[in-house]
Amino acid sequence: MAADYPRCAELIRQADGLLVTAGAGIGVDSGLPDFRGPQGFWGVYPALGRARIAFEQIANPAAFARHPRLAWGFYGHRLNLYRQTIPHDGFQILRRIAEELPQGAFVFTSNVDGQFQKAGFAGERVAECHGSIHHLQCLDGCHDGIWPADDFQPELDEEACLLRSEFPLCPRCRGIARPNILMFGDWGWTATRSEAQEARLHAWLRQVRHVLVIEVGAGTNIPTVRRLGERLPGPLIRINPTEPELSPDRGVSIAAGGLAALRAIDAYLP
Repeated sequence: MAADYPRCAELIRQADGLLVTAGAGIGVDSGLPDFRGPQGFWGVYPALGRARIAFEQIANPAAFARHPRLAWGFYGHRLNLYRQTIPHDGFQILRRIAEELPQGAFVFTSNVDGQFQKAGFAGERVAECHGSIHHLQCLDGCHDGIWPADDFQPELDEEACLLRSEFPLCPRCRGIARPNILMFGDWGWTATRSEAQEARLHAWLRQVRHVLVIEVGAGTNIPTVRRLGERLPGPLIRINPTEPELSPDRGVSIAAGGLAALRAIDAYLP
C-alpha cells in the first residue's frame, strides 16, 4: 500500500545501520528464474523434467557422485547465468540508502549467486549463509580449502543439461571439485568461508545502535533469512509479493516485488 512508504522512509531516517536480508525473490527482477514448485524448475531445466529429477535431487552432493556431468550441467548453467546477469536497480537503491547511514550496510543472504557483490556491495559486508557458486571445494573432502571458481568456464549441452568441458579439479587430489554451496542432504559442505562472513556480520551488529532490516524476497520454505530479521530488536521492512505477513508493531509489510517496492520507498527519500 502506498501509505506504507512514508513510514519506510521514516524508519530509514531513524536508523544508523542497514541490514539487507535477501532470499531468491530479489533476483526475479533481474531475470533470474524462480524455482518455486517442480513445474517452475523443470520449465528452466526441461532435461531434468523429462527425467523427473527434482530440484532437491540435483542440488545434492549425491548427484555429483552418481552423475557428475549432469550435476555440473545444472550448476554450470547457473554459474554462467549468474555471471551474465546484471543486478536490477533495486540493488543501487539499497546502496544509496546505506551510504546515508553512519554504519552503512551489511547483507545477509541465502542466495549463492554473488549478485550483491556484482552490484557493488563490499565483499567483506556480505554474508552468504548457503555459500557461493563462485567458489569451489573438493567433492571428496580431501582438505577443507575453498578457492575461487574464476578459472572454470563451463561449456554445456544445455538441451541435455550436461557439462561438455573438463571438470573443475581439486588442486590437491586432482579429483572433481564441487560448488562451495550447502546442498540438500549435504554433510560435506565446507562452511568456513560462510562462518567467517557471519562472524563479521555479528561484529558489525554490535556496533550498530539502531539497525533497520530491509528483507527482500525471503520465503518461508527455508526460513533462515526471515528468522534473522525477526530475531533482531530493530524494525523490519518485509518486501514479498506472496508471503508479506508481518505484525504491524514489528515494522512494515509490503506485498510487492523487490524492485517496485524499493523504487516506491526511494521516491519518499530526500
